[in-house]
Amino acid sequence: MLEIKQHSASGATEPKARTGTVPLEGVTIAEAARRTGVSAHTLRYYERAGLVVSPVDRTSGGRRRYRELDLKWIVICTKLRATGMPISGIRRYAELVAAGPGNEAERLALMEAHRADVLAKLAETQENLKMIDHKIEKYRGSMAAGDAGRLWAPVSPP
Repeated sequence: MLEIKQHSASGATEPKARTGTVPLEGVTIAEAARRTGVSAHTLRYYERAGLVVSPVDRTSGGRRRYRELDLKWIVICTKLRATGMPISGIRRYAELVAAGPGNEAERLALMEAHRADVLAKLAETQENLKMIDHKIEKYRGSMAAGDAGRLWAPVSPP
């Protein structure tokens, strides 16, 4: 599992491997999957989809070797994806980061727009939760009163 550490030089909060540092030679795809909490299939997909900021190293036999930076980036991608950022948005962010300094304003705008989307989804979820809480109270009250059988029971018109 990974934890969050202090801000990097780019100003972004970056994850840090909780299970120890990554060896200089990197880790296998299986170990990278274990450390990041995503499948090996997802790791390969991220690479094919252009979501990584730098090419993943390979052994002389062609096997992937993930460095600490790769693992940190994968965690960022999975968090962006988990919060609803489209693959195209993550790809654009990866392109900006890979391009290096000079595009920080565009990176910031991308993150601010995504944050606004996440906040809107959270507000909608909160409203939905209020309805669920209301229904729970209705069922509890009706069950306590002994008339739960009438909740949403079809009634024939008179």
